Amino acid sequence: MTSYVQQNQPPGVPPLELTGERTLPDVPAENYWYRRHLAVYEWIAARVGEAVVLDMACGEGYGSAVLARSAARVLGVDGNPEAHEHARLKYTGPNLSFESGAVETYGEPGSFDAVVFLQTIEHVIDPPAVLEHFRSILRPGGVAYVSTPNLLTLAGPGAAKSENPWHLREYRAEEFAALCREVFGRVEMLGLFHARKLRVHEVALRLGWDHVHKRLGLTEAFYGWFTPAIAAGDFALRPDRLDRALDFLAVCRP
Repeated sequence: MTSYVQQNQPPGVPPLELTGERTLPDVPAENYWYRRHLAVYEWIAARVGEAVVLDMACGEGYGSAVLARSAARVLGVDGNPEAHEHARLKYTGPNLSFESGAVETYGEPGSFDAVVFLQTIEHVIDPPAVLEHFRSILRPGGVAYVSTPNLLTLAGPGAAKSENPWHLREYRAEEFAALCREVFGRVEMLGLFHARKLRVHEVALRLGWDHVHKRLGLTEAFYGWFTPAIAAGDFALRPDRLDRALDFLAVCRP
């Protein structure tokens, strides 16, 4: 189980265990999923300069720290006590803080320039109510960034949902866009796709790479190098061919 617990944490910071509910940095076997989430945080960070940002359901806290590189102030909020304590101890800065709270109720009306809610709406019981709450706590001209996995690439063909026990509902592109447009007046939909070496790997798989590395006995050596080498730059956001996207990002404005 050691490989699924965070490694090399700062002194006094308790490591978190990988449960499948959230992704974590500092777990080599999880690097693909961590970088996949980090790519979206970095894209948003480039667009929230000088903003007051709420990173809702911030989990381990790494994304809040990324946002704080450019934002005026970032508040990371999570309802899990272990994640909140870990984030509070690990990530510090004059414009970064963490609090414990629920996604359905945290925040006062008109408090934030941006709300960031990544890979979590599939976990909540009442998604429209959560989005309504986010709209209420945005300042005039504010933006909510909401992401979720693409059902068509996460689950098996014809499945209504993947086997992830933490997900209550997963969405197709048109379903997720319709959900966001119930609440927000303007919604821009983007998809996250493989790029650079992950795109090359994707093509190689279609050409039979899975059979080759197994036959040659290269699986462990290759993926022992390849998975830790994946970077956020190996993913890209774009607005086309959403049915083939890995994840969706909705950029929502009232």
